[in-house]
Amino acid sequence: MKFCDEANIFVKAGDGGNGSASFRREKFVAKGGPDGGDGGHGGNVVIEADENLNTLANFLGKKHYKAEKGDQGLGKDMSGKHGEDVVLKVPPGTLILDAETDELLIDLTTHGQTFIAAKGGLGGKGNTGFTTSVRQAPDFAELGEPGEEREIKLELKLIAAVAIMGYPSVGKSTLISRISNAKPKIADYPFTTLVPNLGVVKVDDTDFVVADIPGLIEGAHKGKGLGDEFLKHIERCKLLVHMLDITRDDLMDDYKKLNDELRLYSKTLADKPQMLAVSKIDATIPEIIKDTKGKFSKLKPSFISSVTGEGLDEFLYRLKDFVKKHRRSVGAGHVRPKTERKVFKPHLDIPDARKFDVEKTDDGFKIVGKRIEQIAIMTDMSKRGAHIRVLDVLKKIGAHKELIRFGAKDGDKVQIGVRQFEFFV
Repeated sequence: MKFCDEANIFVKAGDGGNGSASFRREKFVAKGGPDGGDGGHGGNVVIEADENLNTLANFLGKKHYKAEKGDQGLGKDMSGKHGEDVVLKVPPGTLILDAETDELLIDLTTHGQTFIAAKGGLGGKGNTGFTTSVRQAPDFAELGEPGEEREIKLELKLIAAVAIMGYPSVGKSTLISRISNAKPKIADYPFTTLVPNLGVVKVDDTDFVVADIPGLIEGAHKGKGLGDEFLKHIERCKLLVHMLDITRDDLMDDYKKLNDELRLYSKTLADKPQMLAVSKIDATIPEIIKDTKGKFSKLKPSFISSVTGEGLDEFLYRLKDFVKKHRRSVGAGHVRPKTERKVFKPHLDIPDARKFDVEKTDDGFKIVGKRIEQIAIMTDMSKRGAHIRVLDVLKKIGAHKELIRFGAKDGDKVQIGVRQFEFFV
């Protein structure tokens, strides 16, 4: 299966249900009072990090996701049912970006962490909610607010404490299969590994994730070999294990060339702590091992054989010591922070609800403001009572007075979002 670490999807939250403009019908009462219930809120599109996943392959086929809309309110003050959320699962380490602007919206790094990618629309108020001392029988209700919709980009950068890197066929996959629960494909030819392999390593009471990063050769930062397709997955790792094959001709040259690739790709990668591991010591002679130890003495390499197990215990304890030291330094320990899904309250989520701008247009006037536009889109302008209610709101926030200052007269057209209505002084 193809390793998928990027996907673009379109998400649409549920529309809010319309409120009900209903009146009581009681025996011997010719005209009962208003009893219209509110519409239900639309469902959100929620993205949740799930540690049981490690690719974005679920998004290769389906590209559109839509949450359920809220039900309409009913008479007898019965509110409509809220729409169900749609929850999309992604691996920890997934970046959520706005597809149009490339703005980073959130970085989901922890199992269970959630993000509302599209907010459900607010349910419209029933006519019961518009009764006042002077408006005792409102014949109108609010329409449901449309749910948000947007295109987003998912980009995965795997999260592992340790990344094993090196030229093809140096023994990375064999090592990770020996020290962890990973079961990678292993064969005696270059580029056997076409996807990063993740495995959990447990040493005494310490466990951590190790990644085998495939396809790094000279020129990788330019896309050569498997190129920079997987270099980005090393960026989150805390330690790089640079693996060398002792049976190759010039280990120092291999070491320098791959470190050059890290530096050319990213200074962040070049500055990460490294541990050197020299593999396949079962396939050479003691004299070559001794010579290699002398050449790399300053780097204090681990000499290992994934086939016989020689040197693996010492190597694993070095990894364990590094991981424990890092966790202490950041105070992270091994405790997952609690995550809570944000509760969406559309009216309360709008800052500066009174803020608006008025401008003159060729057809009349235009008012721009998040809260007033929200009210307008939820208003059925065909109802006179609803029309008057919008004018009342304009007076309360000062927009009515501002329109008059701009020269607005009775009958002038005023545009608010997608709605247009006649102005009355």
